[in-house]
Amino acid sequence: MKKILIFILPIIVFAAPQIPTVNLSLSAPHNPKQLVDTLNIVILMTILVLAPSIVLVTTSFVRILVVLGFLRQALGTPQSPPTTLLVSFALILTFFIMEPYAKNAYSNGIKPYMEKKIGYEEAFEKSVKPFKLFMIKNTREKDLALFYRIRHLPNPKTIDDVPLSILVPAFMLSELKTAFEIGFLIFLPFLIIDMVVSSVLMSLGMMMLPPVMISLPFKILVFILVDGWDLVVMGLVQSFK
Repeated sequence: MKKILIFILPIIVFAAPQIPTVNLSLSAPHNPKQLVDTLNIVILMTILVLAPSIVLVTTSFVRILVVLGFLRQALGTPQSPPTTLLVSFALILTFFIMEPYAKNAYSNGIKPYMEKKIGYEEAFEKSVKPFKLFMIKNTREKDLALFYRIRHLPNPKTIDDVPLSILVPAFMLSELKTAFEIGFLIFLPFLIIDMVVSSVLMSLGMMMLPPVMISLPFKILVFILVDGWDLVVMGLVQSFK
């Protein structure tokens, strides 16, 4: 048996397909086309690295995630739904809300640039403009003016005059304020249920029984009866201008 294996193994090795080798090397570009291709790869890798941060600061993700966190706390179930599920759901809703803006940015900025019809600066401006309009629509004028006062800058005359360095933090501040307002409205009905349950238990003399254990099933039942998930999703989507 060993002799057979000794004769068969070389045949298998030589008959098997050759495994390609990978050669990574850095060299100076020999023509402008190679330089452009290299810069495109660098820009693409940079965008991929910064993609999570871009999604956080320029889309509807922050408001949705904060509101869903308030909803979980109001229900009294800090571990359900899990955080991973809430983040995934917030991402799905973010893609749903931001899809028209992403398509506009692709058709006006990214696609012409890939077809080499426009340059870097023009492609960047046209790609950012839809998201810039979205942020300005959902940014309070008071928050935008706050950062202008901090920088001691004159008021902008048009939307194009608002720099991203001021618009992004103002947008984030407005999103947090709006999310907390929605969270307050979500907390109110569940707080009323907790107060009613607590008063009933005190009137019955059940001082040692935690009210949370009794109110939790009632809160979940009320949330199901009013079709709470649909109401929350509809309210979140419609809260964006």
